[in-house]
Amino acid sequence: MLAPAFFTAFLARLAGLGICGKLDLVHVNLASKGSTVRKFMVAELARGLGVATVIHLHGASYRQYWSSAGPLLNRAITRMFRKADRIIVLGKVWRDFVAERLPETAGRIVVLPNAVPRPVLPHRDGGGTVQILFLGRLGQRKGVPQLVEALHRIRDVPGWHAVLAGDGEVEATRAEVARLDLAKRVSVTGWVEPEDVTRLLAASDIFALPSFSENLPMSVIEAMAAGLAVVATPVGAVEDIVTHGETGLLVQPGNAGELADALRQLILDAPLRARLGKAAKATHRARLDIAPYVEKLTAIWREVADERRR
Repeated sequence: MLAPAFFTAFLARLAGLGICGKLDLVHVNLASKGSTVRKFMVAELARGLGVATVIHLHGASYRQYWSSAGPLLNRAITRMFRKADRIIVLGKVWRDFVAERLPETAGRIVVLPNAVPRPVLPHRDGGGTVQILFLGRLGQRKGVPQLVEALHRIRDVPGWHAVLAGDGEVEATRAEVARLDLAKRVSVTGWVEPEDVTRLLAASDIFALPSFSENLPMSVIEAMAAGLAVVATPVGAVEDIVTHGETGLLVQPGNAGELADALRQLILDAPLRARLGKAAKATHRARLDIAPYVEKLTAIWREVADERRR
């Protein structure tokens, strides 16, 4: 969160650039709560300066946030979207959400999925042990309790190890792993640095993210880029990139039994793991690589800025 003094200085700097004619476009990354309040102020300032605005919708719970907003906040959000020159969303479900709420914006909505670079480390053979990886904030929203329960259900399946990496409810997760007598097979690392994420992806075979809500998770895209077999839930825009049985496996949120079955299947079926991982990597290279993403994003900026100049 930006400190008030820093944010005030930022707004002053933005105004100065606009007044001097050195500002063509403002790109607003939008999430819920404080982000929306701050970004509304930025968008209003940009409009007052006659500068084009692009709203880029992030955040897993924006549907609920907007729906539960009071009258004043609702009007502010509605105005921000209505006045935007472009609205970038991460998937079809978010395009439909915005278009249903504000049909007049439909022609200005662009679907642009998240993207990540290609991995810098090659995949390493686990030496006969299949490694399952979770990356994200440990807690209920990401389905971590259900993942731990699923791992408990497959405790008799040989040849696997799991790593749960991320911040959040670290100690509670460790305690549950210990209670279920999984500590020898499940490592709960806590927060890991980017270079450690790279190493974990290179050393893993299966990626699990059984979330209850997402927009379009970067961790799934990173796993696909590394060629891991993905197990995820059909929430947010996940289904835009993970097709069940083709580029990964999809299970219903909260269903530990279904999650356990998917993990068991992937542990025991090496050809299936390889096929899904290969297809996931191909999907990344074709649709989710950072280089074409940058080209598409800058093309949107140029188009919007040119429209304002006409």
